[in-house]
Amino acid sequence: MKKLEGKVAFVPGGTSGIGLATVKRFLAERAYVFITGRDLK
Repeated sequence: MKKLEGKVAFVPGGTSGIGLATVKRFLAERAYVFITGRDLK
């Protein structure tokens, strides 16, 4: 079991930079992630 398994995270600015790196890490830890950003990528 991963540390964040089953947890929910909201990451504003998750489409690039540090936000994207955070999203990737949370997903690797099996969290549910909601991502927002200004641009579609």
